[in-house]
Amino acid sequence: MKEKAKISTKSMVLMALLTAIVVVFSCTPIGSIPIGPLVITLNVIPVAIAAIALGPIGGAAMGAVFGLFSTLQCVGIGIPSTMGIFTWDISPIATIIQRIVPRVLDGFLVGCIFRIVSRIKDAKLSCFITGFFTALLNTIFFMSALVLLFGNNDNFVEKYMTDEDGKTKSAIIYVLTSISLNAVLEMVAATIVAGAVGFALIKAKLITVPVKNSDGDVKKSKKDKKSKK
Repeated sequence: MKEKAKISTKSMVLMALLTAIVVVFSCTPIGSIPIGPLVITLNVIPVAIAAIALGPIGGAAMGAVFGLFSTLQCVGIGIPSTMGIFTWDISPIATIIQRIVPRVLDGFLVGCIFRIVSRIKDAKLSCFITGFFTALLNTIFFMSALVLLFGNNDNFVEKYMTDEDGKTKSAIIYVLTSISLNAVLEMVAATIVAGAVGFALIKAKLITVPVKNSDGDVKKSKKDKKSKK
């Protein structure tokens, strides 16, 4: 019981810390790094760390926090989102879905990815892989939900899916052209930071990971065995 209480307390403290980071990233310019005309968004990094440290449920919970504050930016709370304000005027409900659901799904899936990959590859390497997929899936899910929910709206199409010649872009072309260099830079940033933090948490033994025996089979760590006795 004491072991479970410690784990629960540790999880709550980590979630509170990561939530605070999301708030700071969402409400101040710290969460957006300008590189020339491009901007790197760092809010996916707390989601990746939660997925690594707390698994799919923790990743999904932090994804929900990210999505919530992303939604608040659509109504002028925090750093305003130009596109979010535009879609909010079209449909608040669709905007809430588009801002939250992709992030929850992203956090859950990368939590699964970390657990699976850490049983096959080195757990520390899995942290870097998880960081990369957190940014990649967030971009794919976010853009797909955007097109799915607003791609048939005339105002949205005219503003975002019409080229200089007045021709409407297909959904695939719009998504591909929107995933520009800044999305790639976000993946690089998430990979490096989430990987480094995950590596540090494992080294400090704050994350329990599967241990492989000499035959390459996965077994539970000594810490897990003691907790069961």
